[in-house]
Amino acid sequence: MTRILTRTDLLRLLEPGPGLDALRDGFLLQSPGKSTHKTVAALPFPGVATALLPGVLPGIEAWTVKINAKFPGADPALRGLVCLHGGRDGELLAVLDSATITSWRTGLSAALAIDALAPVTPSDELTLGVIGAGAQAYTTLAGLAHLRVWQDLLVHDIVPERASILASHYGGRTAACAADVAASADVVLLATWPTRPVLRLSDTRPAQHLTSLGSDEQGKRELAADLLNAAAVVVDDLELARSFGVLSAPGAPLQACTLKEVLTSSSTQLRTDRRQRTVYAPVGMPWQDLALSWLLHRAAEEQDIGTLVDWLS
Repeated sequence: MTRILTRTDLLRLLEPGPGLDALRDGFLLQSPGKSTHKTVAALPFPGVATALLPGVLPGIEAWTVKINAKFPGADPALRGLVCLHGGRDGELLAVLDSATITSWRTGLSAALAIDALAPVTPSDELTLGVIGAGAQAYTTLAGLAHLRVWQDLLVHDIVPERASILASHYGGRTAACAADVAASADVVLLATWPTRPVLRLSDTRPAQHLTSLGSDEQGKRELAADLLNAAAVVVDDLELARSFGVLSAPGAPLQACTLKEVLTSSSTQLRTDRRQRTVYAPVGMPWQDLALSWLLHRAAEEQDIGTLVDWLS
């Protein structure tokens, strides 16, 4: 039998704490650059098609394939499905809403990176900035709230109403432009659909951390080359980042380390001095879909949530 898990089903099951644990374990277990495929194809419409496979992790006897349609002007902008297959015989265990899985696995992974890379004040409180008040901003903040305390939140979006809603949800305030966010924040989260850089080196401050979620495809650039070259850059996968991620941009730095290295403390000292900027710019990995899908599938089995169908009937 196959369990169908809709967005409503997944939101009933989702808890940031267990999700953070599953993704942290995944970063520590995964083997970057091995058997990883992410295909992005232009469509004859105002969108792109993406496919990620196979999502595999040691210790999980299952794997995933994800297929998405990404239309920036739509609401939601991402639609598709994640297929969770058993590792013994390929049985289709579950079909899950990919927009929910993608938003939460991306946001929770970003929260882990921010917690690992952001500067720590004496009281562990930060001024947090958000540029782009879409779904990934909400999931990142939901995860980060389990890891850090921030004393102020500043939000900018090209649609002012969206910025106001997100800011009020977390007791923050809005900013007129992206540069205003960067001028005030210790940590800046960018989650936009850019074709030109949103921030340059001159917009930022020493010792800042920036997480860029909108540099995951060829031609999408949230951070300018001068900023990237002035920062210590961290990615989720070096091979994919060099193929179409942040390291593929003209003038981008040649060197970077992975979040796995940061989490295991096996990387060289990331900040060369206290004024060093840091950047996390992931492309999104298939194993992340598996880590979260497997967690939610098991929870759905225990709680009997979702719809069971005989896929072979």
